[in-house]
Amino acid sequence: MQAAGLALLLALAGCGSLPRPFQGAPGATALRLVQPPPARLAVPPPMAAMLPDAASAGYAVALAAALRDSEVPAVTEPARRGDWSLSVSAELRGDQVLPSFSVLDPSGLVKGTVAGLPVDAAQWAAGALPALQRSAKASAPNIAVLLTRIESERQQSDPNSLVNRPARVVVHDVTGAPGDGNRQLSRQMRLQLPKLGEIVQDSEDGADYLVACQVQLADGGKGVQRVEIQWIVSDMQHRELGRVVQLNEVAPGTLDQMWGDVALVVAQEAAGGIRDVILNQSGARAKPPSAK
Repeated sequence: MQAAGLALLLALAGCGSLPRPFQGAPGATALRLVQPPPARLAVPPPMAAMLPDAASAGYAVALAAALRDSEVPAVTEPARRGDWSLSVSAELRGDQVLPSFSVLDPSGLVKGTVAGLPVDAAQWAAGALPALQRSAKASAPNIAVLLTRIESERQQSDPNSLVNRPARVVVHDVTGAPGDGNRQLSRQMRLQLPKLGEIVQDSEDGADYLVACQVQLADGGKGVQRVEIQWIVSDMQHRELGRVVQLNEVAPGTLDQMWGDVALVVAQEAAGGIRDVILNQSGARAKPPSAK
C-alpha cells in the first residue's frame, strides 16, 4: 500500500471531565489515510517498434520510469486483470523514426493514440540508450495528458458515473470496541458522511461503496492503553480500496463504558478520510493522470 495523505491529530484534549482522545493539536500519530496503488499502466517491450530486442526492453523501462515521473503508475510487468496497457509502434520517415503510443483499456480496446517526437533513425535502429531515454522522457507528459483525457471522457459520458452524482455508501456495524463504542461509532459515521455529500443507505442494493470499521485495544506500556481504529472502504465486490487508520494512547479503562463525544470526534475526523478515498476512486476529484 502507499500512503495517500497524512493528518496528525494526537494530542489529548479535555472537555470538562470527558476525555476526547481523538481531538486536539497536531502530534506524532493519530490519523493516517492508507490506499493501495491505483490500477496500473503496463508497458511491455514494444515488438513492433523497429528496435532490437534488448533495446526494446530498455525502451519499456525508460518509458515506465518517465511515466512514473509524470505520476502515472506505470510498470514493465505483464498486464494483470484490470490493468491498462501502452502499445508502442514506430514509423520510418526519411532519416527519422516517429514513435507512436496507443493506450489500451483492460479489454484490449485502443482508447487513444499520441505521437512522440522524432528520433534519429540510425540511433533508433542501433538501440542507442541515451536517445531512447530522451524519447521516453519527452513522450511521457503527452501520454499522461492522453490518459487524463480518456478518463475524463469516460466519466463525463456516463450519467451514472460518480463524477455526476453522490456516492451511495453502506456503513456496516463497527466491531471490536468496548462499552457502547460499536453502536456509537456506527451511528456517528452514518450521520457524518451525509454532511460531506455522500448518501448513506441501509441496504447494499445499488450501493457504490462499503465502509467497515475494526477497533483494537492493546496494552501500550507505561500505564497507557493503545487504541487503533481502522475504517476500511471497499467496493461492492469487497475489494479493499483504502482505509483510514486512527491511533492513540489513553488511560486504561477510558473507553470501557460510554464513548459519548469521543465517538463524534472519531467519526468527524475519519469521515473526511473516507470521503478522500471515495473521491480518489470515483474520479470526482482532480488527480494525477492515471489509467484508472
